[in-house]
Amino acid sequence: MEWPKQFKYDPVKPLIESNNPAVFYFTQRDLLQRNVAAPSASLWTSIIPQRIISRQEPGGYWKALGKTEDFYLVETFKQLQTLVYQYEFDKSHPAVANACEYLFSHQTEEGDFRGFLGNQYAPYYAGVVTALLIKAGYADDPRIEKGFQWLLSMRQDDGGWVIGSPGWLGIPDFKWSDITEMVSDKNAPTLQSFDKSQPFAHSGTGMVLRAFAAHPKYRKSPEALKAAQLLKSHFLKSDNYNSYKHPDNWLRFEYPFWWNNLAAALDSVSLIGIPPTDLDVRRALDWFIANQTETGLWKVSYSKIHKSPLNSKTEEEKLWVSLSICRVFQRYFS
Repeated sequence: MEWPKQFKYDPVKPLIESNNPAVFYFTQRDLLQRNVAAPSASLWTSIIPQRIISRQEPGGYWKALGKTEDFYLVETFKQLQTLVYQYEFDKSHPAVANACEYLFSHQTEEGDFRGFLGNQYAPYYAGVVTALLIKAGYADDPRIEKGFQWLLSMRQDDGGWVIGSPGWLGIPDFKWSDITEMVSDKNAPTLQSFDKSQPFAHSGTGMVLRAFAAHPKYRKSPEALKAAQLLKSHFLKSDNYNSYKHPDNWLRFEYPFWWNNLAAALDSVSLIGIPPTDLDVRRALDWFIANQTETGLWKVSYSKIHKSPLNSKTEEEKLWVSLSICRVFQRYFS
């Protein structure tokens, strides 16, 4: 096992010695390459996923505590991410199949997933929802193909995507107050004032690219490679737009992946096939090597603009973040 030699401290030891049964399982399977029982036999009946499933509504969704129905879509995405990415549930489980159909019910005739920004386009959310559905076992579903065709149609001329709706870009003097008002009105028309000459946003492109990285066919496409090249060229740099512009947004981590960050982007880029000898990729890998803590793990946040409290939740999240980083190094240096 050569890849741990990239680090000053052994990252496997704290993961295999953790009290988290799912982290222990994936460390054995993915990092140590041991034969283990299927997740359905060892993880699906554990406390956390069963607690999540017990709160699912008959319609397949989860209610957001203290929120209206408008927030059910985001809450369902959040809970399903935990089941699929941390416990490897898939559509063979009725709760997951039910939740996935709820997500698909928000797919429009155009192919996008509507509701995250009211009635406006949200390719970055469409990307992460598509990645989640692929991971849940829907890679060959025609609705996924329809989603990819929509994502491809929403690219900027440079081959990337923006954060927010691309339909806003062609409107001069568009203000944040206009956006707030529009996304809160489900009956507002879907703006299509595209200006595809404007540059990509790495924050949006990183989220969309997860769908391509997750799919066995699309991860090999020239469009995925082009977007991955754009994304890695911006590692640790400022974004092209005001939202998430500060470079420290690269350094706030979570797992399951949600917003774009260095670990999530490197995961996609490695799956698409940009090698570790690439200068941008090497710079990102070196960042993780240099910023590993003496425990062998990585912190949840290294950002000056996103402070992370020290508590039991973030201590647990360190394990997942560190596991995701190790998977990239194992993929590159095994």
